[in-house]
Amino acid sequence: MKREAKFWEKLADKKAQCHLCPYNCKINDGKTGICNVRKNDDGKLYTLIYGSCSSMAADPIEKKPLYHFHPGTNAFSLGTVGCNFKCEHCQNYIISTATPDQFYIREVMPEEAISLAKQHGCRGIAWTYNEPTIWHEYSYDSMVLAKKQGLYTVYVTNGYINEEPLKELSRYLDAMNIDVKAFTEDFYKKICKAKLEPVLQTCELAKKLGIHIELTYLVIPEYNDSIDEIKNFCSWVLDKLGEDTPVHFSRFHPDNNLLDVPMTPMKTLQKIFDAAKESGILYPYLGNVPHGNYENTYCPSCGNLCVERLGYSINICGLKDGKCLKCNSSIPMIIDNYKKQKI
Repeated sequence: MKREAKFWEKLADKKAQCHLCPYNCKINDGKTGICNVRKNDDGKLYTLIYGSCSSMAADPIEKKPLYHFHPGTNAFSLGTVGCNFKCEHCQNYIISTATPDQFYIREVMPEEAISLAKQHGCRGIAWTYNEPTIWHEYSYDSMVLAKKQGLYTVYVTNGYINEEPLKELSRYLDAMNIDVKAFTEDFYKKICKAKLEPVLQTCELAKKLGIHIELTYLVIPEYNDSIDEIKNFCSWVLDKLGEDTPVHFSRFHPDNNLLDVPMTPMKTLQKIFDAAKESGILYPYLGNVPHGNYENTYCPSCGNLCVERLGYSINICGLKDGKCLKCNSSIPMIIDNYKKQKI
């Protein structure tokens, strides 16, 4: 659905410059920006996807993945089409590379999205599957309504958003899982057609704005899996975000244009997990791997098992009132309305 966009300015010759993300696209009349969903029509910028949903589901919050944010609850999750990245390895490329006229779209207005979330017994609502920052007008209007209805709000994002749009969202956005896809500018330039630094700035600003953040780092063999790069990434996390920031190192599987790259070896992931812990990251996790201790939350002070996870089933077995039952240390985890799930 077409609506006038936010965060843009008029230029000469009917050009429009978008200021939603760090590309700051200068768009000629009749053309779209890099995301393919923001169009200049006669010198005015419009979003083409307001309320346009390609995907909807009631997902466990752990799927985002968010491990320290309302564990055991479901988030009503919505996606649209388009993306402001061009990742060679995109695992949702069917919708991220599509334009609104190339994919089946269901129009879901903000009021209906909130109603569906409550109808399906969800504790919150998430914008995910493709890149939510390009859906700004719709997600913002929806989260304003969501907060009035007592729902939490989540972005699963590549972090490519400018400061002012993020500040606007921060009044109503509770949590973000931000993909830091590598820790070199070269990777971002070659694989994502983007830049690393704006992503890091988003992480730091989101933290300052009081948004709960967790990071995901997809480990791709021979591309971003060197221990030196991982250590540099962990040092940045410790310095800018804090040792208690959950970091999910996720296993790559071949997809899109990287079909010739093998799945990440488990040995590599184990080395990265150990390196992250040795660097001082208190809550590293491994994703897309067989069940093991890498999904569980342990007290950093005494090693007590606080949260046990098996897939999307969880058991909060060693926490009470946000503190370890064994040593009484505080564990940074947002918990409420939790119903125990058997493992």
